Amino acid sequence: MSNPDVLPHAWSRTLWRDLVDGDFLDGLRDAVAQDVLPFADEIDRQDIYPVESIKRLARKGYTALTLAEKWGGQDASFLRCAAVFEEASYASAAVGISLITILQAQTLIKLFGTASLQEKVLPQFGEGLITSYALTEANHGSDIRSLDTKALKTPTGWRLNGRKSFITSGSAAEAYIVLAETSAGVSTFFVRHDMPGISNETGPNASTFGLRNGPHVDLILDDVELPDDHLIGIEGKGVRNAVTTLDFSRTVAGAISIGIARAAFDRALAFASNRLAFDKHVIDFQGIQWYFADMMAEIDAARLLVYEACGALDRHEEIARYSSEAKLLASRVATRTAEQAIQICGAYGVTESAPFGRYLRDAKAYEIAGGSSEILKNTIGRHLSKFGESLRIAQK
Repeated sequence: MSNPDVLPHAWSRTLWRDLVDGDFLDGLRDAVAQDVLPFADEIDRQDIYPVESIKRLARKGYTALTLAEKWGGQDASFLRCAAVFEEASYASAAVGISLITILQAQTLIKLFGTASLQEKVLPQFGEGLITSYALTEANHGSDIRSLDTKALKTPTGWRLNGRKSFITSGSAAEAYIVLAETSAGVSTFFVRHDMPGISNETGPNASTFGLRNGPHVDLILDDVELPDDHLIGIEGKGVRNAVTTLDFSRTVAGAISIGIARAAFDRALAFASNRLAFDKHVIDFQGIQWYFADMMAEIDAARLLVYEACGALDRHEEIARYSSEAKLLASRVATRTAEQAIQICGAYGVTESAPFGRYLRDAKAYEIAGGSSEILKNTIGRHLSKFGESLRIAQK
């Protein structure tokens, strides 16, 4: 840390313990330094989808890690998957959020898709397929139990009509996972962006102040004809499919927040270690050390929980509980760390040329996006209610 011109990315690994194997991290961090870090500020300032970064990461195998080798993946654990999201988001949370909508689509197809759809689509993720998860509608928000978008069975497949709103990654998506209501209930479909009847619009509220990977779009489906195998899973089980997928993506969402927190911490530490005030370095003031001590303990704790949640995914144990806990804690820690980092850096911390505004905006946005803190608490609460019920039964 003796050279203040060296970005923290170069020395961060000596501060934070490796939680996956070192050889994998070596290649990953080199890829992030080449393919993400140089573009991070531009992606945020211009609110553009990081197409080039995503395509480069795909060519190096990082967008299809958990897929089977027969589909171009590596059969990797979710521990490695979390490392990708953490390291990418250390440089740019916008790249992290772009990766998560890709993971959501491939997870749905891998878990519930027909063999023919898996064979058609899953190999394309390793080639850089960009996807978006189109759940939300203007009239329903987070409540996806009943939808205005409808899917009608036809002799050759399905016909979709409706409008999905505020779709993350939608501005660059080459395919979408779409929830639509059939006569059997909410169902899940795979839709390519170039199918007849597909269009999108950018409304007045399309841009957010954080996690800026391009404007959120409305996806319009006008008599879109789909083959029969583009139904993912069992008709009427779309809500179950969506909830299962969100449990997976919330875990790595926690890794995105850890990446943001580490970046804010490291940048503030670099500043405090080199900045002189009253004839001593800022880091040598006890009060500043206490700030860093609290932040470091919280980041370490949240980081360990995220990776424990990844272990739960790999073991298929209490996934809903640990994914919700991981995102809840990590997103909160990221926001607090970004706020404290700004305070430590003083006037520099609030300048537009410093990265701390981006860290704070991204961190706060992820307390809402991908499952708000309140929704996560509800999930944890339901887990505790079921446990309490089992205690009552055991005592009878």
